[in-house]
Amino acid sequence: MRIRRARPEDAHAIAEIHVRSWQSAYAGLLPHEALESLSIADRAERWRGWLEQGLPDHRVWVAEEEDRIVGFSSTGPSRDREPSSGTAEVYTLYLAPDLFGTGRGRVLFAHAMDDLRARGYRGAELWVLSGNDRARRFYEAAGWRTEDEEQTESLFEIELRETRYRIEL
Repeated sequence: MRIRRARPEDAHAIAEIHVRSWQSAYAGLLPHEALESLSIADRAERWRGWLEQGLPDHRVWVAEEEDRIVGFSSTGPSRDREPSSGTAEVYTLYLAPDLFGTGRGRVLFAHAMDDLRARGYRGAELWVLSGNDRARRFYEAAGWRTEDEEQTESLFEIELRETRYRIEL
């Protein structure tokens, strides 16, 4: 598996993984109709815009195997209203659903964390759906901890609970 910075032409592949991962990982956590309504084309347009904009402190990494993008992660400065100095945030980490549980996600995640360290961040945080037990086990196995700090996010006209995880880098 090769990991590299994402380019605008990767937007469709990233969007497909994003949507398919949501549909797989969030089944039972989000309404079926909402997951089925997700549009790869709409998501690709958004990803292309973000990648073309190229925010200097944000990074999007893609994992490739045999010229196929199989996962992606995005990171940057914490979006917390009052972030502590030197704190980054993992915005996304998604893998093609057929590759869940293969270890590829751990490799991609480790790469993103190494990049944050190299950029001088001292800590990182991320938010995960509170009911997403698979993701929570993944982050806890990687050494992330939560103080059960939660927030409510409105999505698909439903209120979702998210839990914050943190780690010192």
